[in-house]
Amino acid sequence: MKVLLINGSPKSNGCTFTALNEMIKVFRDNDIETELIHVGQKDIRGCVACNRCRQDGKCVFDDIVNQTAEKFEQADGLVIGSPVYFASPNGTLISFLDRLFYSTPFSKHMKVGAAVVNARRGGNTSSFDVLNKYFSINSMPVASSTYWNMTHGFTPEDVKKDEEGLQTMRNLARNMAFMMKALNDAKEKYGLPKLETSSFTSFPDGK
Repeated sequence: MKVLLINGSPKSNGCTFTALNEMIKVFRDNDIETELIHVGQKDIRGCVACNRCRQDGKCVFDDIVNQTAEKFEQADGLVIGSPVYFASPNGTLISFLDRLFYSTPFSKHMKVGAAVVNARRGGNTSSFDVLNKYFSINSMPVASSTYWNMTHGFTPEDVKKDEEGLQTMRNLARNMAFMMKALNDAKEKYGLPKLETSSFTSFPDGK
């Protein structure tokens, strides 16, 4: 089984990485393959609503989004990590996620998702809420822990002192590993739940 982890911080070895790395150690102990992708330093433009992806099966801008899409399709779980900027996830990460989730035609149904956020002081819960919406609109079960999935610190050294935050990361990884294994067994035994997708209400008449 495999988990794909996305680091949305421009600092590849910063606070967000420190939190994600705590999860990686637990995944490896549970025989879960991991791959960490750093996107925070990339030049990633946002979606331009051209809808070429509906024709081509991939984003018209052929960059790290399309490269990650192939890995996301094969993964059993996705962890999205972000620093908090103005009580929101990193803007580069948002551009990346908008295009990744919109342009990919494959089903994300029952892939397990988890959001991880880090702030010096505040804005964690609002950022956490934004990231979880990518999972919940795509029928992805969301992994939880013993606290909201967040750490606090201005430097990696600060985060390492956040004992409860790191404990939360370890419990999150254990829960996520269990969910992926359980869902894999259930898919083989029962198959995936049926999804209805025929209704698409846009209220064109303002009713």
